[in-house]
Amino acid sequence: MTDSTSAPPKARPEDSGQWTAKLRNAAEGAFPPERLMPDRQPAYVASWIYVFGVLTMAALSIVILTGVVLSIMGPSWWHVSPTGLFVNSLHLWSVEAFFFFMVIHLWGKFFMAAWRGKRRLTWATGVVAFVISVGAAFTGYLSQQNFDSQWIATQAKDGINSTGAGAVMNVLNFGQMLMWHIVLLPIVVVLIAGIHVLMVRRRGVVPPFAPKNAPTPDIEQVSAGTDAGSVPS
Repeated sequence: MTDSTSAPPKARPEDSGQWTAKLRNAAEGAFPPERLMPDRQPAYVASWIYVFGVLTMAALSIVILTGVVLSIMGPSWWHVSPTGLFVNSLHLWSVEAFFFFMVIHLWGKFFMAAWRGKRRLTWATGVVAFVISVGAAFTGYLSQQNFDSQWIATQAKDGINSTGAGAVMNVLNFGQMLMWHIVLLPIVVVLIAGIHVLMVRRRGVVPPFAPKNAPTPDIEQVSAGTDAGSVPS
């Protein structure tokens, strides 16, 4: 009988064929702790252009937090209650900040060719997250329960129906659009954003373009922050 507070048993060589061992080894190989939670970053991360990715995630956190409160309290609360109006406004402006920061982040990485150094998946997940976020924002407008949302829905239905998407997306159906806005699309956005962050941790932050005739640092140097000095995370 072992003490419940003792350290877990060490893995045995004969256990290496088990699926749990394979999954653990794959996760540790792809995301070692020193990359998943690094203590330092390359010196060029101190540039302002690298700030907007973190600001985008911070704004997304506020969007989700205020959205949870609004979904619990309901339309009557956010249209009538002073507190509800404040939370609704906070939700709206956090969405505005989210897209503002994301667009700057997207264009900044585009001009830096952020897909360099085996970072194609990092770039692709960022673009897909942006596109799905547009759909989430659109369904948010349709979920306001006011004349503004009704006008947007009636104007959008013909365009959506002309593409054939109206067969699965009825913008005049408030219940469907509300569920897409508070359940389906947020789950997809958070999932893809999480994959995006993990890819950044795995491949490292994309470095700026090196001067001509200068050697290009490899992925290990960039991830460890040893190519041009480093700064604390």
